Amino acid sequence: MELPLNLHTQYITNDKNERVSVIIPINEFEQMIEDFEDLQVVAQRKDEEIISHQDILKELEQDGII
Repeated sequence: MELPLNLHTQYITNDKNERVSVIIPINEFEQMIEDFEDLQVVAQRKDEEIISHQDILKELEQDGII
Protein backbone atom coordinates (compact mmCIF):
# COMPACT_ATOMS: atom_id res chain seq x y z
CA MET A 1 0.00 0.00 0.00
CA GLU A 2 1.40 3.34 -1.00
CA LEU A 3 -0.09 6.67 -0.04
CA PRO A 4 -0.14 9.23 -2.84
CA LEU A 5 2.54 11.83 -2.40
CA ASN A 6 1.37 14.02 -5.25
CA LEU A 7 -2.27 14.86 -4.61
CA HIS A 8 -3.93 17.10 -7.15
CA THR A 9 -5.52 19.48 -4.67
CA GLN A 10 -7.59 22.59 -5.14
CA TYR A 11 -8.54 24.85 -2.26
CA ILE A 12 -11.63 26.83 -1.42
CA THR A 13 -10.84 30.00 0.47
CA ASN A 14 -12.92 32.41 2.51
CA ASP A 15 -13.06 36.19 2.08
CA LYS A 16 -9.80 36.49 4.07
CA ASN A 17 -8.11 34.13 1.59
CA GLU A 18 -7.78 31.44 4.28
CA ARG A 19 -8.09 27.84 3.13
CA VAL A 20 -11.33 26.37 4.43
CA SER A 21 -11.84 23.31 2.21
CA VAL A 22 -9.95 21.10 -0.18
CA ILE A 23 -11.00 19.42 -3.41
CA ILE A 24 -9.22 16.33 -4.74
CA PRO A 25 -10.08 14.12 -7.71
CA ILE A 26 -12.53 11.34 -6.82
CA ASN A 27 -10.09 8.57 -7.79
CA GLU A 28 -7.51 9.96 -5.34
CA PHE A 29 -10.18 10.24 -2.63
CA GLU A 30 -11.32 6.64 -3.21
CA GLN A 31 -7.72 5.41 -3.04
CA MET A 32 -7.20 7.27 0.24
CA ILE A 33 -10.38 5.73 1.70
CA GLU A 34 -9.24 2.26 0.62
CA ASP A 35 -5.83 2.83 2.20
CA PHE A 36 -7.40 4.04 5.46
CA GLU A 37 -9.68 1.00 5.54
CA ASP A 38 -6.67 -1.27 5.04
CA LEU A 39 -4.85 0.47 7.89
CA GLN A 40 -7.91 0.04 10.11
CA VAL A 41 -7.93 -3.72 9.46
CA VAL A 42 -4.20 -3.93 10.21
CA ALA A 43 -4.71 -2.07 13.49
CA GLN A 44 -7.62 -4.32 14.48
CA ARG A 45 -5.63 -7.49 13.75
CA LYS A 46 -2.27 -6.46 15.23
CA ASP A 47 -2.64 -8.74 18.25
CA GLU A 48 -3.77 -11.84 16.35
CA GLU A 49 -1.67 -14.97 16.39
CA ILE A 50 0.76 -15.24 13.49
CA ILE A 51 0.36 -18.38 11.39
CA SER A 52 3.14 -19.49 9.05
CA HIS A 53 2.55 -19.90 5.34
CA GLN A 54 3.33 -23.60 5.62
CA ASP A 55 0.71 -24.06 8.35
CA ILE A 56 -1.90 -22.28 6.24
CA LEU A 57 -1.11 -24.54 3.28
CA LYS A 58 -1.40 -27.65 5.48
CA GLU A 59 -4.75 -26.47 6.83
CA LEU A 60 -6.07 -25.73 3.33
CA GLU A 61 -4.96 -29.17 2.16
CA GLN A 62 -6.62 -30.87 5.15
CA ASP A 63 -9.84 -28.99 4.41
CA GLY A 64 -9.69 -30.07 0.75
CA ILE A 65 -9.46 -26.51 -0.51
CA ILE A 66 -6.19 -27.09 -2.32
